[in-house]
Amino acid sequence: MLDIWSWICELSNLDEGDSRNVLELARSGQGQETKIIQLIAERASGSNTDTLMTFTICSHGFDSSNVQMTIWVSDTCPLFSPQPFLPLLLQLLQELISHSPTAHDSTCPRSQLQKLKPDPILWIMESHSLESFSSFFNQVFLMRLFWLCVCDSPSEVGSLYFHSLLAPNIEALSCKHMPVLRTFFIAVGVDVEQCFMRSLGYMITKWLILKELGVGLQTLTPDQNLGFSYATEAHGFWVLKGYAPVLGMKLARYKGHKYRFPVIEAKESVIRYALAHQQLEAVIQFEYSVTFYDGFLQVNTRVDNIRLHVAKLGFNENENVHYAEERHFPSRIRFWVGPEVGATYVAGVSLGRSTNNGEKEMETQKIVKGSFEKSKVQSVKAVARTSTRTRTKNWRWDQDTEGNAAIFDAVLNDDMTGLEAATWKPHSGVTSKSRHGLQNRYAGANRPFTKTGGLVFAGDVYGEGVSWRLSKEMEGSVLKWRIGGQVWLSYLPNEVKSSYFETRCVEWCDEVDLPLIRDKSSL
Repeated sequence: MLDIWSWICELSNLDEGDSRNVLELARSGQGQETKIIQLIAERASGSNTDTLMTFTICSHGFDSSNVQMTIWVSDTCPLFSPQPFLPLLLQLLQELISHSPTAHDSTCPRSQLQKLKPDPILWIMESHSLESFSSFFNQVFLMRLFWLCVCDSPSEVGSLYFHSLLAPNIEALSCKHMPVLRTFFIAVGVDVEQCFMRSLGYMITKWLILKELGVGLQTLTPDQNLGFSYATEAHGFWVLKGYAPVLGMKLARYKGHKYRFPVIEAKESVIRYALAHQQLEAVIQFEYSVTFYDGFLQVNTRVDNIRLHVAKLGFNENENVHYAEERHFPSRIRFWVGPEVGATYVAGVSLGRSTNNGEKEMETQKIVKGSFEKSKVQSVKAVARTSTRTRTKNWRWDQDTEGNAAIFDAVLNDDMTGLEAATWKPHSGVTSKSRHGLQNRYAGANRPFTKTGGLVFAGDVYGEGVSWRLSKEMEGSVLKWRIGGQVWLSYLPNEVKSSYFETRCVEWCDEVDLPLIRDKSSL
């Protein structure tokens, strides 16, 4: 795997006579047909006798003149400063954020994002090992190079980038075992985090579309997770955040052609292309507390907020305007929280919600009509009417346990057919004219989603929380508490006539801290 950061760090140790150093990023062809993308580092003397370094990304062999073409030039880096390449990283991050496909309805457009402050980035560079930080920098560099080669250069440059640079280094985008990325998001804030992950999601989406087209990009295994999640603990909150481009989620149920956009009919192809440029963004937030008793400790938690948003990854507000309301929607949410596997210090777990038995309201109406005519026989007519009213909700919530972990499960039901949306599958012979209760799901007073296709649950909707009793001996320690979740996204036609549907699933899991330390004010 290409290690760009290690190569850059070695530049400050080279002799002053090595004024120009070249790192070949990608190559294809031989002889006069050779095509190259390379990174060039050049030294120059500054006005204050300091040595400056400039980085340039160039392409070679992509036109008939065979002239080297400059794609990008960095700001100057003071080579003998404590962190000489901080300006380089700041520039890459700032340009990466400015290219983000921010959602059309975003209240924070790219033009309003302030410049990144150097202090948090400097702290990240100094507080992580070379190996750990190298993975983060390589990811940032590959993402910035995507916009340069794929979007701002001739198509041949983009093709070489996908085949010879991204394909061998696809593991750099998986975000696995990358603590620096988590630290970076906490340091720079949620606005920068969203821009970064939408840029990454757009890049992964293009990669996966090309893979489905069958153009030779077959190095990515189907079960490889290219999304990202992380969990934090602060101020009595546990928060799990997750991102997943739709095409990177596991396909659980579908109707249509699984692969190869060109072989399906034009209308379905356009719909699927629009659906592909979407990304799930999830926040699962718990409120927790610890109560100290004479013989035991009690850990309490309740759902504070669940926020799911399906963001559109695009730049043009009028792009795919005929399918603007065709998007995936959350159809099931399953998440869990509890002590680490094998924990022996938990005496028991208590749930806060019992299994709900459905209620029905029976309404009986009797109407008696009589008439008195001038005949000898009295005429009386009676009519009796009986009606049944059933209270239903779009979402059903359940609690359960697995070991000592508490499980929260929410399932979306189709109020027309009564079926679960995540497992919905039309019978054979169903046509594009078939209707379901989730059509026009983003309009009307009883819609189950926000106008932008998202979903928000607050604690008052969910109900009571859960609790664990812990051994008194655990007081004063900081435990690892696991938190994870699964989200299913489904697509059913909304405003178009189509028989295509699908359901995809993604799973995240992480750990958070549980401090069992008594507050001094309570002593």
